[in-house]
Amino acid sequence: MRCLKTVIYLDVLLLVNFLAGYFLLMAAGLLSGCAARLPRLLVGAGLADLLTAPMWVVPTLVIKAVVALLFTSRSPRLLCPRNLAAAAGTCLLSPAAYGLAACLLMGSVHAFWPQFLGTLVQGVGSGVLFVVLGLALERSGLKARFSAA
Repeated sequence: MRCLKTVIYLDVLLLVNFLAGYFLLMAAGLLSGCAARLPRLLVGAGLADLLTAPMWVVPTLVIKAVVALLFTSRSPRLLCPRNLAAAAGTCLLSPAAYGLAACLLMGSVHAFWPQFLGTLVQGVGSGVLFVVLGLALERSGLKARFSAA
């Protein structure tokens, strides 16, 4: 049980680090007028995995590329219907994809559920945080100000 608690704490810590890095990069991109393009995001995700868990680099690049394609930045609103649907869908798509990757990496179907459940917690937390921060950013009018510039 102690090992499971450690994995959950590490997963939460990685989620917080990922989200903090993501929002710092997005804020820097908004302030500089430079959009965060998919290749940059993939390199960042790959480097993060390469430094922590190298066996996850390829699955992470594939999964994050697919997830990124679900979202749009062309809407005047951050929380447009497409992005809300993408956030909801990603809560299940990402854990399922990581669960399948775990099965392939570990060579056993028994690796699916532990990976799925841990990533599900992270995915739901990220989705909720996306909506909460999206509402805050929309109320501040930050995207509209930078889109007009």
